[in-house]
Amino acid sequence: MQSRDAVRTLAALAHDARLAVFKLLVEAGPGGLAAGAIAQSLAIAPSALSFHLKELTQAGLLTAHPDGRRILYAAHFGAMSALIAHLTANCCGGAHCDLTDTIAADCA
Repeated sequence: MQSRDAVRTLAALAHDARLAVFKLLVEAGPGGLAAGAIAQSLAIAPSALSFHLKELTQAGLLTAHPDGRRILYAAHFGAMSALIAHLTANCCGGAHCDLTDTIAADCA
């Protein structure tokens, strides 16, 4: 991941509602959730949620796939792992440390 990509990704998360959506979808796992379930869980108006889902999807943090008449949104775990790897690339001055091992294990 390049620094400009990390900035774009972090900017997308730099909003209370978008961060809450992303955290909810991380918790939901790879199956994701429909927009209606996200809106209900977080008490976000559907029109506002659509905007936030678009921003997160454009930043590469979410995937969207049709499921019948609805669209399921899921966290893009590869993008999340790439961001974490970018942020911790030179952790502890490049020396091996337990923090990066813990992060890698938690994201697996």
